Amino acid sequence: MKQFLEIGKIVAVQGIRGEVRCQYYCDSPEVLCDFDTLYLDKGKTPVTIARAYPHKNIVVMKFDGVNTIEEAQPYIGKLLYLNRDDAELEDGLYFIQDIIGLTVIDADNGKVYGKITDVYQNGASDVYSMRQPDGSELMFPCIDEVVIETDIEGGKMLIRPLPGLFEDMENGDAD
Repeated sequence: MKQFLEIGKIVAVQGIRGEVRCQYYCDSPEVLCDFDTLYLDKGKTPVTIARAYPHKNIVVMKFDGVNTIEEAQPYIGKLLYLNRDDAELEDGLYFIQDIIGLTVIDADNGKVYGKITDVYQNGASDVYSMRQPDGSELMFPCIDEVVIETDIEGGKMLIRPLPGLFEDMENGDAD
């Protein structure tokens, strides 16, 4: 598991006092605002957050020591990382980067379906996309009725597909 995880990207400056606009890669902008320290350069360079607040669909952030538009401009395009040790997740919640790559296994018969390649956050529940050994893609919802166990350390996810879930997709009948 990676120690430093991507949490956002600096996309522009905001005003003339050294603030930057950040696109967030987490469930809500408030999550990005919760940290006192974030990191640049894949975790190598810490930056102290003087203040951060949601604004429309981004987060406006001010770093300590960055007080002018000229000082803020070099940060544009940089990725922001969080230290895994600084984040507290509720039971049953995982970092997307930890979910990607898990081997998906049928909880009842041990069949290996494939590996998770992407997570789509669409509405009520996430949807996992996985690549089967033959290269085809299947998707399934992240709901309690389907996902039985997630074992990040073991690199696997046990699922119980709903009746017809994969059969329709495998036959190309899904609309």
